[in-house]
Order: sequence, then C-alpha cells, then structure tokens
Amino acid sequence: MKTKAVRLYGKNDLRLDEFELPAIREDEILAHIISDSICMSSYKAAIQGNEHKRVPKDIAENPVIIGHEFCGEIVEAGSKWKERFKPGSRFSIQPALNQKTDPYAAPGYSFRYIGGSATYIVIPNAVMELGCLLPYNGKAFFGGSLAEPMSCIVGTFHANYHTKKGSYIHEMGILEGGNMAILAGVGPMGLGAIDYAIHCPRRPGLLVVTDIDETRLKRAASIYTVEEAARNDVKLVYVNTSSPDRGDEYVMSLTNGKGYDDVFVLAPVKPVVEMGDRLLAFDGCLNFFAGPSNAAFAAEFNFYNVHYNSTHVVGTSGGNTEDMLESLDMMSTGLINPASMVTHIGGLDCVVGTTLNLPKIPGGKKLIYTNIRMELTAIGSFREKSKDNPMLAGLADIVEKNAGLWCADAERYLLANAVKI
Repeated sequence: MKTKAVRLYGKNDLRLDEFELPAIREDEILAHIISDSICMSSYKAAIQGNEHKRVPKDIAENPVIIGHEFCGEIVEAGSKWKERFKPGSRFSIQPALNQKTDPYAAPGYSFRYIGGSATYIVIPNAVMELGCLLPYNGKAFFGGSLAEPMSCIVGTFHANYHTKKGSYIHEMGILEGGNMAILAGVGPMGLGAIDYAIHCPRRPGLLVVTDIDETRLKRAASIYTVEEAARNDVKLVYVNTSSPDRGDEYVMSLTNGKGYDDVFVLAPVKPVVEMGDRLLAFDGCLNFFAGPSNAAFAAEFNFYNVHYNSTHVVGTSGGNTEDMLESLDMMSTGLINPASMVTHIGGLDCVVGTTLNLPKIPGGKKLIYTNIRMELTAIGSFREKSKDNPMLAGLADIVEKNAGLWCADAERYLLANAVKI
C-alpha cells in the first residue's frame, strides 16, 4: 500500500513523500492515521537531525516519519494480533516505548514506517508487546492525538514529590490541598496543566497561573474560570507578571508568605526558572517542564534553601502508559477537555513548513488531519478566511457555537468537506 508521509532526512530537511509501505508481517499492524498534533519536540528533532538522541544516524539513506501525537484506525492486523486488534477500531499510541535494547527509540523519531505525519503506517511488534497501542473510544480523533501531550502533563504531576520529616521516604505527587504555581502557564501545555490541576483526584488548594501575555491570560481565564475551579475546591488566580507590582512579592503574598509547595516552570527561560526557585516553600518541589533547545541552558538555584528548607527540583519530558490511560479515561468521562490546547488546523501538506517554523507561529497546538490538503489556519480566523474558502464558513459556525474551541462536530465537518490529499 502506498502512503504519503513527512520524513526527516537531515537537519532542517523534511520532505512530504509518497512511497510504498512493505507488506505487514504476522506480528505487525497496518493502520490509517487520521489526526496528528505537532509537538515542539518534532521541531527539535527536525533542526538537530541525526544529532537528536532519538533519531538514527542513517536518516539520509533511511529517513524516518515524524509525528508522535497521533490517532487513527486499524486497517489490518497480522496473525499474532488479529484477535486483539480489529479492523476499524480506533487507537491512540504511547510513543515512549522505553525498550531495554534502545530506550530512546520512539515512533515519530526513530522508525521508517511509523509516525503521525502520514496517511498509512506499519506498527511494529514492539509497540504492541510493550502495551503502547491503546484502544481509543472517544468521539473525535483529535482527542486521541492530544492524549499524548496530556499524558506528559499527568506524568509531571505524578513526578513531583515531597519528603516526610524524619524519614527518607519520598511521597510522590503534588501536595494535596497545597499551594501550586504554574509559571509561563497559558501556552498549550499550561492550559492542559490547569485543566488537570482543577479536575484531577489530587488537587491543590491554591493554583496561581502566571504569564506575561495578557491576551493569552484572558483566554485561559475564559476557558478555565475561577468559578469552575472553586466548584472543585481550588482557588484559582491568574497573574500577569509583566506588571511591576505583580512580581515575586505579590505572588508570594497570595500564600501569606508561606510559598509554594509545587512550582511548575513551563518555559526554558532563566528568569522564570529562578523566580520558581524563589517561590518555593519548605519542602517545595520545582518541576522544570520545558525542554530547552540549547544543551547548555542553565539557571541559578538557591542551594542554601536546598540544605535548610529541603527544596528540590525534578524534570519530566513525557508520561508513561499509565499516565496516558489516565488521560484517555478522563477525556472519555468528560473530566478534562484538551480542545483548549488547539489553536490551528491544517492538512498534511502544511506539516513541513509548520514544523520547521513552529517557534515563530503564535498560539497553541497545531492539529493536523493527515488525509486532507489545507494550509495551517488559526481557528480564530476561520470566519475571515471563509471569503476565499467557503468551507471555512461552516467550520466557523460550528466553533463559534462552542466558545471558539475545536470539537467533534468541527472535525466531522472538516473530514467530510475538505480537499483530500
């Protein structure tokens, strides 16, 4: 079967190719990809090429398919898996395979025939053996794509820890009922973190979300309202720290000077990291949840407080399969809605340009439907651009009725009416 896919050949060398997939073996699965969201990690892989730790050295001769936040349908399962995975069933995937033989290998970085930026793929045996091909029963394919970034957020919350005085036991997870700050927190991952923080079983008592972009703060506050948080016993406060009177002193005053038990830093920016350090309470945990492109990125950390106040730091870059299952379950029951993370929609033909220019494109997640042709388009511009593309008028009608958010109805309309690639 032929597939169309975006493949990585070297540094800044992405190409949309059409090529023949090999016939599946008895332990493989043929699948049809419907949606894939573009992650900053794909940009990093694209600019680093084979210097990236997950990317093979021989991509010039054996290019890999990019994209690791994907969702689709099973087309055919080899004899080993045909009783478990049926044609037509939907799936999501955990790309962090964590194989003993190659712990860095992951779909979207390391394989020739599996990645999200494709129409059809061959799923290798290792994915199923490691329990990383996950059934998905959501109403819309994009939810299955966003389960992966949501699992990273879930994993971040689980990775924080606190100590028990007088013992060497680390109690995992955020401090329930404690003070939490999410710094640089209204980007796409920040929105997901807010959603999870106010709806997960282990919630903070105070949640302070900071940023320097007033427009993005207002959007976040309109989606995740103070009232909604209060209904879940969380006091939610949004703070624009670009204002001179809204710096450390003000943010600390919201805790009556106690500080924050859990601080999440969502931007690889030295002043933001150092602010997070200054905000920590006794036994406070700072989670650096922001992958820098610069391998030499560094920031100061107060080691006096490490010694005397038991402050500590962790870093997470992904979730595990249990985190992803938790994400899928919370989405299926309506507890969380990652649609807030999505700000742009596009087709497979826009993936190369979007990925290589991702840091320059404002907004949140760029959601790709891999079987259509469509330039990357901001959801907020559907109405304006419908003058040139009547199909967008229908999308505008749907999302405007849904508080400006992408949704299952919008997805169905797009797949029925967009130009096929």
